[in-house]
Amino acid sequence: MPERRTVALVTLGCARNEVDSEELAGRLAADGWELVENATDADVAVVNTCGFVEAAKKDSVDALLEANDLKDHGRTQAVVAVGCMAERYGKDLAEALPEADGVLGFDDYADISDRLQTILNGGIHASHTPRDRRKLLPISPAERQDAAVALPGHAQESTSAPADLPEGVAPVSGPRAPLRRRLGTSPVASVKLASGCDRRCSFCAIPSFRGSFISRRPSDVLAETRWLAEQGVKEVMLVSENNTSYGKDLGDIRLLETLLPELADVEGIERIRVSYLQPAEMRPGLIDVLTSTPKVAPYFDLSFQHSAPGVLRAMRRFGDTDRFLELLDTIRGKAPQAGARSNFIVGFPGETEADLAELERFLTGARLDAIGIFGYSDEEGTEAVGYENKLDADVIAERLAHISQLAEELTSQRAEERVGETLQVLVESVESEEDGPVAVGRAAHQAPETDGQVVFTTREGLVPGLMVEAKAVGTEGVDLVAEHHELAEAAR
Repeated sequence: MPERRTVALVTLGCARNEVDSEELAGRLAADGWELVENATDADVAVVNTCGFVEAAKKDSVDALLEANDLKDHGRTQAVVAVGCMAERYGKDLAEALPEADGVLGFDDYADISDRLQTILNGGIHASHTPRDRRKLLPISPAERQDAAVALPGHAQESTSAPADLPEGVAPVSGPRAPLRRRLGTSPVASVKLASGCDRRCSFCAIPSFRGSFISRRPSDVLAETRWLAEQGVKEVMLVSENNTSYGKDLGDIRLLETLLPELADVEGIERIRVSYLQPAEMRPGLIDVLTSTPKVAPYFDLSFQHSAPGVLRAMRRFGDTDRFLELLDTIRGKAPQAGARSNFIVGFPGETEADLAELERFLTGARLDAIGIFGYSDEEGTEAVGYENKLDADVIAERLAHISQLAEELTSQRAEERVGETLQVLVESVESEEDGPVAVGRAAHQAPETDGQVVFTTREGLVPGLMVEAKAVGTEGVDLVAEHHELAEAAR
């Protein structure tokens, strides 16, 4: 009987990392590894790191150090870093953090089982030398589909599935697809629509370590969605660095408009949600599909980043306050209850008080359901590092605090505007606490992790995975308090 090998995956960062972790889990389970939930019970703790901003990198380092501490008083024998931070820094991270027994890049994912076994046996796998992954794919998007480059979540010739897979593990589409195994029982799962980004925002390092933009084929996305439905998933969230570019390398920039209705028709799926949309790339046809297709959430995760024209140009982005407000008006004209959220950077080099006032004007008029505010910090390898007119750290901190407080007030007001609305809510958890029963879900305008949630007044008749009609009757900050349909009817 083969020796028992256990592994735990600790995931940090965005939904794209969560998909990558489930791919790694599928590969490991297919090769006989036993997946355990807690690192304390694992021979190997694999930390899927985030390399986006300084705070995320610090969290990743902290998670690696915490896992390393388990080697002194637990089962854990090895700690391995994967993910964006590992890919971005490679051997430099390995040298700076000797507590990690291995630092693996995306090129190692197809052979993850062998890599972990080598490390568990006391061997050393050389950490990769960081490189600009944009240079690995052809400049022309149309020539990228057949390139032999490691892309987490994409089918590759060298990664055919074993003939007999353990229960709960499946190739998410045909014989060349990556394996996937769910890590948890949530009724919500993400599906990777594409990888990489061709935009050149002056503050963002993501394209350098995630690579140029490349779409997954519609058949792969559909097959993975069907498989997730078989696993009990009710809501699928499409993720990538830029969903509005989907299909441009497949010869059809409007491919998302035709794919969404097909995904919505998958048996068992109750809701399709699209994340991360570029305002400058929003098309009338895409807005129409997102606001009118049954089971497709009228949800707009728009990457505004700022609204002052001068700051946007310095960011190498497009738009301004009035054009952004016009876009939101167009969306709400087609779907008045549509959800909208965005992230913003304050304190960008050269940002003036007038620019900040322009951002306040936009936020006040935008009526966003969720707002993320970040203070600018230099990201090595980006154009903005070399910009002049950098703001002092205390000025950035002051602006961050001011705009964050404004955002909190505005999103609470937006939640109050939704009181009285009828919502389609996916129940995500039902528990009993000392203060009484608790049932929580999310409406169409609320994405997992990043936005608010719906708290039900009772758990009666509710189970995770159930889609119910509910009426918003109150708020708790950005969260809504709701009565589900049967109770609302009985109270009349």
